[in-house]
Amino acid sequence: MKLSIVIPAYNEAQNLPSTIYEFYNLLIVNNIDHEIIIVNDNSKDNTIEVVQELQKTIPTVRLITNEPPNNGFGYAIRCGLDNFEGDCVAIVMADLSDSPEDLVKFYNKFNEDKVDCVFGNRFCKESVLSGYPKKKLYINRIVNTMISFAFNINYRDCTNAFKLYSKETINCVKPLISPHFNLTVEIPLKAIIRGCSFAVIPNNWQNRKHGVSNLKLREMGSRYFFIILYCLIEKYFSKGDFKKKW
Repeated sequence: MKLSIVIPAYNEAQNLPSTIYEFYNLLIVNNIDHEIIIVNDNSKDNTIEVVQELQKTIPTVRLITNEPPNNGFGYAIRCGLDNFEGDCVAIVMADLSDSPEDLVKFYNKFNEDKVDCVFGNRFCKESVLSGYPKKKLYINRIVNTMISFAFNINYRDCTNAFKLYSKETINCVKPLISPHFNLTVEIPLKAIIRGCSFAVIPNNWQNRKHGVSNLKLREMGSRYFFIILYCLIEKYFSKGDFKKKW
């Protein structure tokens, strides 16, 4: 069962070496067949050169460039999801905020339980948060509680990008329309609405060591609202037309 990892990268030259090495080393130790796809999202630093240098020692790294004018987090992820070759795919952040050990747990859970998706939960008692901004935390908890209530699902970390999907699930949720961080909500909500099975396990999160997050809460509010409304319309008015076929 080959695992693909999609890592969007905009000006992440400082973070990528440690992120790639840590994921690669742990996947090798656990004998997990994989590919690591770095999607360069029109970076202004030397991200491309850094990845090309890493490719000399890490054979499983692939570099894809998300060409202008369609740049942004969502577009970069969609580019990676259009090009991965594995049987399942995980979305991972370039800043090592997501734990390589948790990815191995995701992969094992996916294979053991034979589910379509594995979702992480950063806010259960077994999880460890390190450096999570307080303002972002309050907004996150409110938004995720509202999503859980509106969609009647027992999962309260839908905005967590760190998830694993089968190849069939990615095909099931297409076409994807979110160009920004709201893609992290669109994919899991569509998967759930369309009847894909999922498991939820705790995952840890730590704040980035270099650079600043590209997520701007004030700018993203209306975009999150749009995609949530879009998914609600499908859930309550589509009559199951988009349910999974396998």
